[in-house]
Amino acid sequence: MQGHGYAPPPPQRPSTGVLVVLRVIFVALAILSIGFLAWVAPLRAAIVTRRPADWWIFAGSLVVLGISFAFLSTDHTDDFSSPNGNTGMIILLLNAVACAGYFLYADIRHHHRLYPTGYLPTPAPAVNYGYPHSPSPSPYAATHPQPPVIPLTAPAPHTPVPPPPQRPAPARIDQVRAELDELSDYLRKRDGRHEDGR
Repeated sequence: MQGHGYAPPPPQRPSTGVLVVLRVIFVALAILSIGFLAWVAPLRAAIVTRRPADWWIFAGSLVVLGISFAFLSTDHTDDFSSPNGNTGMIILLLNAVACAGYFLYADIRHHHRLYPTGYLPTPAPAVNYGYPHSPSPSPYAATHPQPPVIPLTAPAPHTPVPPPPQRPAPARIDQVRAELDELSDYLRKRDGRHEDGR
């Protein structure tokens, strides 16, 4: 018997603490290395988001890093105090700030799209395989229902729902009792005729 199978489990949200630590590490790596390792932050953003634009930004950060190295390599002073050295250092530092800022923007945007603030994904409902009370989907259509989301905010206090009114059971019981009494009287009379007839 073939069916749609189980729905894939929803992606689990990384803990907020892990995300914050990773963001701090990649931003600190870009800034504290004075821009020499700034390319690591856009690389992380490109790997996480898998968007072509993020890969282009990563490639652009490598190009800018190469340009700053070109300027720095033409400076022959010890402290990069020539105009070429200053230009190379300015490009290097601006690249570090731009890469760190873009990494934060891309990472926050990506996780906000996957897991909107205040909502958690819930597991998909169980698939019903051919039972008559459920509509049977076409076996050729691949359907993947979106799992509903439940807000994390505190729910409104529930007022207890009164149970639906029940039929008065004693009246029904009395009716059945009366019918049984009539039936037993009828049977007694009938049995009495049979005994007289003998």
